[in-house]
Amino acid sequence: MIKPIVYLGPTLNREEASKILDADYRDPAKKGDFLRLSLISDEKKYVGFIDGVFLHDYPPSPIEVYHLATRKNIELIGASSLGALRAVELEKFGMKGIGKIFQLFKKGILNADDEVAVTFVRDKNILQSEALIDIRFNLFLAYKKGIITKQTKKRFVKIAKHIYFPYRNYDDIIRLTQEQFPSIHDELENFRDYILKNRDSLKARDAIKLLKYLKTVSE
Repeated sequence: MIKPIVYLGPTLNREEASKILDADYRDPAKKGDFLRLSLISDEKKYVGFIDGVFLHDYPPSPIEVYHLATRKNIELIGASSLGALRAVELEKFGMKGIGKIFQLFKKGILNADDEVAVTFVRDKNILQSEALIDIRFNLFLAYKKGIITKQTKKRFVKIAKHIYFPYRNYDDIIRLTQEQFPSIHDELENFRDYILKNRDSLKARDAIKLLKYLKTVSE
């Protein structure tokens, strides 16, 4: 059996991913990657689409992903980031979506690409900004643990949403929220301490679900 192909960037550390699934890991997908893949042999293949480029290059368009998703010998699965977005668009054409983020977009609870968009160092896949969906997720966890109030969570998200996605980071969002709402300074400092030690990622969780699915079907 040929190894599954997985397009993976900053969403999940490749070393961690390799512990879950032995795969042909490739850099975040860009325009042309899926077109070339759709032209190769007719042997059965599994393709996991997690990360794609946003600013560094042109991402694979829906029509390009469609050509791959409709190949009878290829099972294409998307999750977490651009993969989840394309899976929502192309599910009716055979692409499979996995994970919470896919479901949130499918149900229309989320509808903006910048929820999952980030910038990263290309050669090392190191994050330079935070995905809004992961900011929402960490705020939700902090709220459930009593670190912040529901009102603070809403204020924080509102300010984060108005920052262009390449510049979203916790330090700047905390600073801007404190400037606008000085009365919650102490609460935000508690959140700062919390996020330094407990930062989680819904995108990473969904990526792991995709890898575990590929492990099940490809072995």
